[in-house]
Amino acid sequence: QVQLVESGGGLVQPGGSLRLSCTASGIIFSFVDMGWYRQAPGKQREFVADIMHNGRTNYADSVKGRFTISRDNAANILYLEMDGLKPEDTAVYYCKDQFRGLWGQGTQVTVSS
Repeated sequence: QVQLVESGGGLVQPGGSLRLSCTASGIIFSFVDMGWYRQAPGKQREFVADIMHNGRTNYADSVKGRFTISRDNAANILYLEMDGLKPEDTAVYYCKDQFRGLWGQGTQVTVSS
């Protein structure tokens, strides 16, 4: 059974940092391109970053220079390191198996003073 489980969300002040994790099971993780997306209240889900099986990364312009996507293939974990957080980063963050189109359940990130 293929499963993606996100964790690491929470409440943080503007300028703060969080690290999200996505633990994968039921897939050969090292072969899979993975992505992070987010959905703010009343808005469509949007792309944040992705990382290919070969390690190549892409970022949305809105997070470039502040967020870092990485992966630990030995542990089957996808990460999103978020620094310099802004109130507009508030959203539910989802990881995605880009090949299967499989989503995790999401983790809430709230940036507020």
